[in-house]
Amino acid sequence: MHYCSSMYAPLKHVIVKHPKDAFRNQEHLRDEWKTFNYLSEPNFDGALREFADFIAILEKYVKKIDYLPESESVGLDSLYAHDPVKFTPKGAIILKSGKTLRQPEAAVYKDFLLDKGIPIIGELTGDAVSDGGDIVWLDDRTLAVGRGYRTNDEAIRQLKDMTADIVDEFIVVQLPHDLGEAECLHLMSFISMVDKDLAVVHSRLMPVFFRQLLIERGVQLIEVLKDEYDALGCNVLALAPRVCVIPQGNPITKQQLLDAGATVYEYKGNEITVKGTGGPTCLTCPVVRG
Repeated sequence: MHYCSSMYAPLKHVIVKHPKDAFRNQEHLRDEWKTFNYLSEPNFDGALREFADFIAILEKYVKKIDYLPESESVGLDSLYAHDPVKFTPKGAIILKSGKTLRQPEAAVYKDFLLDKGIPIIGELTGDAVSDGGDIVWLDDRTLAVGRGYRTNDEAIRQLKDMTADIVDEFIVVQLPHDLGEAECLHLMSFISMVDKDLAVVHSRLMPVFFRQLLIERGVQLIEVLKDEYDALGCNVLALAPRVCVIPQGNPITKQQLLDAGATVYEYKGNEITVKGTGGPTCLTCPVVRG
């Protein structure tokens, strides 16, 4: 089995978490949304409706969708199934979130993968912290890792060791302070690969070397404006090359994608995306692409 080393090859198998299991009920949301730094209290029934629409889009392309179980040990953010692990061609790396409240998710995920018979090639240890949202495959042999508040130097050292035999080029991208430690800025906050030569970006947050590197590699950049960046317009999930999912409310980004020959699906993400600042890439953990 060849697991994921791409952000855009045809998506075959994905892991998600249903909001009924992450959010549980309205009372739980009322108690917890401030703790998890959500913009406002999500509406539970609205979240279920939005997620059903989102899954209906995935099902058009994805053969296998696995659901993480409900667990007492994890919180609201477990909805964002992308972050606790990262897949490589040989299997999963278990991460440890830079957001302390999210750290228990890794153990639940590990048990889930073992139960499914999915190989684990490594696990962060010691002081290392990293979120899946900071780890981006530019292509099958090129891995970019964001160094910011959620991913530290020790994690980068361990990730480099674990991927040494499967990665030719390991690129460390220094992330800006932006809105600060309490907010979530991942490498994937400002870049989504939609094809080998097409990326959706918010250049204002990009280090110059990284932007130049993409251009040198022949990647066309679709620029997301500030208003649409705030509406998670830069968070684009590729279901296949130039077939993608984007949150509603990003018309300029959508039009640019259409102009680049992409097929674009939209879902309403007010409860499951905007309030918790997690777009379609965050809601999904790609296991197999290709």
